[in-house]
Amino acid sequence: MRMRAPSSCVRLTERDAALVKGMLRRGDRQHDIAAWFGVNGGRIGEIASGTAFKTTPEAARLDLPPQGPYVSGRDVAVALKAIAIARKALDDAERLLNAG
Repeated sequence: MRMRAPSSCVRLTERDAALVKGMLRRGDRQHDIAAWFGVNGGRIGEIASGTAFKTTPEAARLDLPPQGPYVSGRDVAVALKAIAIARKALDDAERLLNAG
C-alpha cells in the first residue's frame, strides 16, 4: 500500500479566499491560482463553488497579484543557480579590482 505524501500544511485564510475570488472574477485559471497559493486545485474549486468561504467578499482588483501563469519551481531553481553564479563572478571581479 502506498503512503500518502505529507500534508503541505498550507491553509487558505479569509484574506487568501478574497484574493482567490477576485482572481476568479478576473478570469484566472484555477490551476494558476492554486499554484500562486501553493495549494491543491481542489481548494480553489471549493471557493469557486461556494463550498468554502461562502460569505467572504472578493478582493478589489488593485489588491490582486499579477495574473498567471506563474514561474514553475524548476524555472526558479535554474534562475537561483544563475544568480549565484553571477554573484560569484561579481565578487571575484570586485576582489581583482581591489587587489590592483
